[in-house]
Amino acid sequence: MSDPRAVASPAPGRAEVNKTYKLFVGGAFVRSESGRSYLVRGADGGALAHAPAASRKDARDAVVAARAALGGWSGTTAYNRGQVLYRVAEMLEARRAQFAEEVSAAEGLGGRAARRVVDASVDRLVWYAGWCDKIAQVLGGANPVAGPYFNFSVPEPSGVVAIAAPQESSLLGLVSVLSPAAAAGNTVVVVASEPRPLPAASFAEVLATADVPPGAVNVLTGRTAELVPVLAAHMDVDALDLSGIAPGDRGELERLAAGNLKRTLALDEDFASDPTPQRLRAFVEIKTVWHPVGT
Repeated sequence: MSDPRAVASPAPGRAEVNKTYKLFVGGAFVRSESGRSYLVRGADGGALAHAPAASRKDARDAVVAARAALGGWSGTTAYNRGQVLYRVAEMLEARRAQFAEEVSAAEGLGGRAARRVVDASVDRLVWYAGWCDKIAQVLGGANPVAGPYFNFSVPEPSGVVAIAAPQESSLLGLVSVLSPAAAAGNTVVVVASEPRPLPAASFAEVLATADVPPGAVNVLTGRTAELVPVLAAHMDVDALDLSGIAPGDRGELERLAAGNLKRTLALDEDFASDPTPQRLRAFVEIKTVWHPVGT
C-alpha cells in the first residue's frame, strides 16, 4: 500500500499549485491582519506549509462575527440546525481521502488509522446533529408547582463560545469540542491546534460549503498562548472551553473568564472514546417560565 502522505508530482512542464491556508472569520477566508504566518511541520519533522498566525485583532474580529450571527443561528429551528450539521458531515465524508492525508501528515498515523480518525469525526458530527432537536426534551420539562401557575423550563444557548481546541487531536478533537457547542445553538470561535492546524483550516472549507451561516463558526490558527487569553478576557464572550489547554495553564485563563462570569468548561478526555451529552449541557442556560393558569 502506498504511503497516504505521498503527494503526486505535477505533470512535467507545470508547477505545482501550493495551497494557501487562511483564517475563517465571518464566513470568509481572510489573511491575518498582522500579515504573520508560521511554519507547520509534520509528525516526521518535515515542513508542510505556512499557516496564518492570527493576531489579537483577528480574535476580536471573530468575536464580533460570532455575536452578529448569534441571533440567526440560535433562532433557527433545532431541526434545521441538525440538518446543517448533518450537511457538514456529508461534506467531510466526501473529502475523506484528503483529510486522511492531512491527519496522517499532522499526527504521524498510517493510512488506515488516519481514515478511522476521519470516519470517527464524521460519525461525531452525525451524533451531535441528531441531538439538536432532542436537547429541549432531555434538559427541559414542565415543573410541578403549588399555585395557579404553569411552570416550565427550556434550555437556551449560552451565546458566543470560545474554544481552545485539543493540541494533539488535530481533527477529531476539533470536531468533538466544536460540534456540541454549535448543536446547542451557540456561535463559536475556535483556536485550532497550534502545532497541527492544517486539518482545522481545511475543515473551515467544509463549513463554508455546508450551509453554516456566516459567523456561526469561526476558525483561527496561530499561537494558543496569544489568542486564548484575549478570548478568555473578552467581555462579549459568554462561555469558554479550555479542554485544549494543559491543566496547569488554566488557572489564569479561568481568572480572566471570571471578569464577566463566563461559563467555563475544561475536560481532560480521550476524544477517541464515545461522546456523551455532557458537552451539550455545558453551554446551555435553563430558562424557567411562569404562566398563570386560566388566563
